[in-house]
Amino acid sequence: MNRLTLDLQFFAGEKTEKATPKKKQDARKKGQVAKSQDVNTAVVLLSVFLFLMFFGKVMGERLIGVLRHALQQYMFMDLTEKNIQSILIEILSELIFFLGPVMLVALIAGVAANYVQVGFMYSPEAIQMKLEKINPISGFKRIFSMRALVEMLKSILKISFIGVIAFSVLWSRMDEVLRLANKSVGAAMATIAGLTLQMGLFASGALLFLSLLDYLYQKFDFEKSIRMSKQDLKDEYKNIEGDPLIKSKIKQKQREMAMRRMMQEVPKADVIITNPTHYAIALKYDDQKADAPIVVAKGVDFVAQKIKLIAKENEVAAVENRPLARALYSQAEIGDTIPEEFFKAVAEILAFVYQSKNKVL
Repeated sequence: MNRLTLDLQFFAGEKTEKATPKKKQDARKKGQVAKSQDVNTAVVLLSVFLFLMFFGKVMGERLIGVLRHALQQYMFMDLTEKNIQSILIEILSELIFFLGPVMLVALIAGVAANYVQVGFMYSPEAIQMKLEKINPISGFKRIFSMRALVEMLKSILKISFIGVIAFSVLWSRMDEVLRLANKSVGAAMATIAGLTLQMGLFASGALLFLSLLDYLYQKFDFEKSIRMSKQDLKDEYKNIEGDPLIKSKIKQKQREMAMRRMMQEVPKADVIITNPTHYAIALKYDDQKADAPIVVAKGVDFVAQKIKLIAKENEVAAVENRPLARALYSQAEIGDTIPEEFFKAVAEILAFVYQSKNKVL
């Protein structure tokens, strides 16, 4: 094997081509899609903080009401096993009404973010148990891979970016923070809640911006990971369309079978119209099946000679008519009735053939 052959094989195996739709579909079935988990996290956080911005006051008042009711009703109550159970049930039911809307908003936001990225996807293969997933060697390779390094740098960037934003918000309201000691408990709680909400909104917005960049990177990395080599494209084409060599053999076999069927119809013909050497058209007229003669076989050159030979062996009349033979060959297909403009010419030929065989048209 020479150097040129080795180079050609190397370049044929290099992943330089974009993935085909079938390759992407196969990867999707395995659960492999371009997706950023940071997008889900950012959308969920931003949705929750926006919800709290609009409904936080109402929820805070309800929470204070629950606490006030609990202190007033249960503080001087004799605690028994039955009382504790009823108290827990009542408090938990209130917490469900309190936390339920927040959890519902987070659920809807997470599902929406996931759907926007990958659409609806059901992949049982992605959750199947595979031994290579718990292989320690593969695990170490993943830990110390380039992808792991990129993920670590991304995490550091996210923490730094969000930390700077949160500190900036806190620094901008440092006067309020310093005055917390002089405020009442209610006012201090309101200030802390507003500060927390503002930091959450700014931090989640920043995380959303970073997650969009991360999604673009994940998409680029995914497209790169499913690239195909030229040999992969050829193999996929063979799998879809079939091996060209096999396809050619199948077509050849089909032509041979069609030829045999056509030749089997020649002895049943009433007349063979010839060129005389290049064309041969076999016609059969059956008034019970069709209103006009039917082309049962046709061919040129070698096939025409074979048609005439079989016709001669079976005593089928052959009539020479060069213009008619060419016209019928080009305008009529096997199994079709002859075009209307040839009725008169063919009728005269059939009449002559029937008269010579003492038939009645």
